[in-house]
Amino acid sequence: MALAEEALRRQLGKYKFRDLTIEELKDVSKTYPNFTFSMNTYTFKDGSQKDLLNFSGTVPVKYGSSYNIPVRLWILDSHPFAPPLCFLKPTASMGIAVGKHVDARGRIYLPYLQNWSHPKSTLTGLIKEMIAKFEEELPLYSLSSSDAARQSELLSYIAKITEGETDMKSRSKIGSRNEGCFNKITVVGAGDLGIACVLAVAAKDVADKVVLLDLSEGAAKGGTMDLEIFAVPNVEISKDFSASADSKVVVLTVNSLGNAQTYLDVIQSNVDLFRGIIPAVSHYSQSAVLLVASHPVEVMTFVSWKLSSFPKSRVIGVGANLDSERFRYILTNLLKAEVLAKDAWVIGEQGEDKVPSWSSCNVAANQTEAMAARNSREKVANRAMEVLKGKGQRSWSVGLSVADLVDSILKDKRKVHSVSTLAKGCCNINSEVFLSLPCILGTSGVIEMVRLEDDPLVQEKLQSSAGSIHDLQQQLKL
Repeated sequence: MALAEEALRRQLGKYKFRDLTIEELKDVSKTYPNFTFSMNTYTFKDGSQKDLLNFSGTVPVKYGSSYNIPVRLWILDSHPFAPPLCFLKPTASMGIAVGKHVDARGRIYLPYLQNWSHPKSTLTGLIKEMIAKFEEELPLYSLSSSDAARQSELLSYIAKITEGETDMKSRSKIGSRNEGCFNKITVVGAGDLGIACVLAVAAKDVADKVVLLDLSEGAAKGGTMDLEIFAVPNVEISKDFSASADSKVVVLTVNSLGNAQTYLDVIQSNVDLFRGIIPAVSHYSQSAVLLVASHPVEVMTFVSWKLSSFPKSRVIGVGANLDSERFRYILTNLLKAEVLAKDAWVIGEQGEDKVPSWSSCNVAANQTEAMAARNSREKVANRAMEVLKGKGQRSWSVGLSVADLVDSILKDKRKVHSVSTLAKGCCNINSEVFLSLPCILGTSGVIEMVRLEDDPLVQEKLQSSAGSIHDLQQQLKL
């Protein structure tokens, strides 16, 4: 160990706490002698690079039988005051079992890492927790030869990451075939909402093929089983992310069903779930529009945008599309205010804080008449919003709304919808938050945001929603 220690001292010359790091590495080498150490260049998502120490090897896991799970850990130069970056290192015959602690790229997430605190936290302690968590849920499985062939490109991508390449733009396109005008969409999540989306899209005959990704554990049951029994045309049910390849729209409907106690814990559980989903579907469908229906939609759309590295135009949330369509229907058919309904929208934050707005001003030029017209419009709008409050958002209703949005995107209709989009720069909002605003949709997602008429009260409500959403996002661990 003496020679290895001297070599490590030279290699760790730029590490701030070299001696502490070396002492920890001694313990790792003593406890897990199969690990090998090396210095390599790690490329972060922002393109910056650092020469970092990393070590690779296997950890012993008992899951019925005994398994050796290959892993790779990168030690940051601020160690031991910052946790290492941990990855699985699967071979070509291994598939990644996406779960609570592992995402589709093989990145490992553990409570031990999130709560890292020197001197309580150590590398050997981390590896022990890694073994314990893997014994609860095995992170890798053996692929058949056909599955291995299908996943070869994903494994190549994972290899780049474990070698320190994390720039999402470096990914190559999956598959060599040209799909042409073939309209394929994927719905992620086989709960009530996911199945409602599949049935609504199928009923509208929007897509040539719909893939339902069922990420639940165990055999197919409930609605998923019924879809298989009654053979809905052009619908494929799969648990394999590669089945989503070359989708033009990916609809996210999953929500965590964990035992979180607080609202923040619930959202963090969803974030943890999305960490294992978004990189995978983004990898297989790199030109897709991500359409988020998971709750809370504004936050989860922001999370999807960050995790996918897609341009903002191609990550949208279902937002207030359903509320807007209902609002306009109520104005036209119940309150007989068809002129007002033409440019009416529900915007802002989904829930109690949504507000009505108009994309153009139809009031009179005379100031007195204009004021009277605005007051009259406000009264009608308030009546419509009261009626709207009595309407719930059942799965089938949201499914129909999703099918409406998918239709506009796939057919490049250039139709205006109120969807969750990046609101930074609108209404003096300076933070990266997603709010429902009227947008023109096409095959590339949001083509243009429709200008709303100036209304100080509406702007104030939007800014208030943006502030509360941003504060919530700051507390999340992405």
